[in-house]
Amino acid sequence: MDRVNLARPPWHSNRLSRLIKTPKLHLGDTGLASALLGVDPIALGADRPLLGQLLETFVFQELQRQASWSEERLTFFHFRDKDGAEVDIVIERGAQALAGVEVKLGATVTTADFRGLRKLRDAASKRWTAGVVLYDGETIASFGDGLYAVPVRAMWESV
Repeated sequence: MDRVNLARPPWHSNRLSRLIKTPKLHLGDTGLASALLGVDPIALGADRPLLGQLLETFVFQELQRQASWSEERLTFFHFRDKDGAEVDIVIERGAQALAGVEVKLGATVTTADFRGLRKLRDAASKRWTAGVVLYDGETIASFGDGLYAVPVRAMWESV
């Protein structure tokens, strides 16, 4: 499942034993996933948790596609600790840099939405570069210490 990007391994540091090391599964096509689950757009609109999971999968697949254009090798993981703190997508660039991406279906972001990113930042230590909550809002906002809220649509906008 790793070779077809269905299973995403957890990110961990050998010095941290409080991390959950179970892979996270994603079906590579959100349309296919919806069809297999038997949900149509109306049913999907009523099932916010499922819609959130599909959005996370969609963002993960898009980030992987965009990373394939990069000259630098990027590796994708997820992060979860035993206290329940989680980061949907962890992007690692060799041994030098690490960033986290949390995907949120909602249109507003609060400091609580950065809980997992803060835990990842602490675990990554000097390798940490930035953490982003991608959300269904309109503006980019800084939450301090390299943490940002960014509209998910920004993934396809030119800088």
